[in-house]
Amino acid sequence: MRFHQVSELVAWAAQYHARLADHYARHAAGEVPERVRMALDYLAEHERKQQAELEDYLADGSDHRSVLDTWFDDPNDFPHPPVLERLPEGIDCDSVQGVLATALTAHRTLQDLYAHRSERATSRSEQEFFEALAAGHEGEVRRIARDMQRLEDY
Repeated sequence: MRFHQVSELVAWAAQYHARLADHYARHAAGEVPERVRMALDYLAEHERKQQAELEDYLADGSDHRSVLDTWFDDPNDFPHPPVLERLPEGIDCDSVQGVLATALTAHRTLQDLYAHRSERATSRSEQEFFEALAAGHEGEVRRIARDMQRLEDY
């Protein structure tokens, strides 16, 4: 499908965070080293928070309703989801660093997706919306890396 509303992209991203949280939780319940389990549990909780934040945007009465109702034309569909969909399947659960690599790749790819939409925005409010989402993921990348490093040092 070529034409989308911003709300469809936000809903897809919220669902992606939910699927990623489920993958992390499933791996954490398996046979993995204790620190890896802790990292996976942390990431599952983190992804659920990300999901909830995006779902808040979609709630009736959101301050972003006008942006969410905006249509965009992208002949390539969404350019990043195929990459994102493959990431959870390749989680390296042998080490905290392996888990961290998947988490950082997912967040940086989402950040790139939001930056892509910001560059192609048709209004200032749409551009600012996606810039804010991209900046939020930049902060999340730093937070995840910091927290995982603390786990490694533990």
